[in-house]
Amino acid sequence: MEFAEVVRRRRMVRNYDPDRPVPPEVVELLLEHAVRAPSAGFSQGWGFLVLEEPADRELFWSASTPEGGGTGRWLAGMRRAPLIVVPHANRSAYLERYAEPDKGWADRSTERWPVPYWYVDTGFAALLMMLTAVDEGLGSCFFGIPPQRLDSYRAAFGVPDAYHPIGAITIGYRAPDHRSPSLRRGRRPVEEVVRRGRWS
Repeated sequence: MEFAEVVRRRRMVRNYDPDRPVPPEVVELLLEHAVRAPSAGFSQGWGFLVLEEPADRELFWSASTPEGGGTGRWLAGMRRAPLIVVPHANRSAYLERYAEPDKGWADRSTERWPVPYWYVDTGFAALLMMLTAVDEGLGSCFFGIPPQRLDSYRAAFGVPDAYHPIGAITIGYRAPDHRSPSLRRGRRPVEEVVRRGRWS
């Protein structure tokens, strides 16, 4: 598939065919592409939790969803996904990397960072997985883990304190689903969001 077509087809898919698992070679390709994402100082401060087994996916939903799993239409379709990948950002990997001699920020202060690149870079990796999914004929959806469920998620999967989940991605073959009401807002045109030369 041409790259422009991959970009055009990418959307948040909220319902999946539970009888079609993601082929193992595609799972590996998703992860291989994720680690090709750019990262500040080549810190690569990310970690990916891959959940393919039904019991692991069920544990994810019960640990990460308010009231232990939810039953709404949105969640019902999402829970049918045969694959969940949770991308995590590791801030300490960046602070350690930038304390090395070629960078020289030995105090490991977060105040030097204009934005938290550990989150930015992990987001890049997540998007590469989502674009790879489209290219392989799959759908995906990125969504957040509610703050009040982070402790139960961490406990359920033994996630070290240094790793912060930036969200989760469901992946699988698309099934018919309902378009998000948010799409009624329409896509903002390029000329509305781009400034050339100066802002005003």
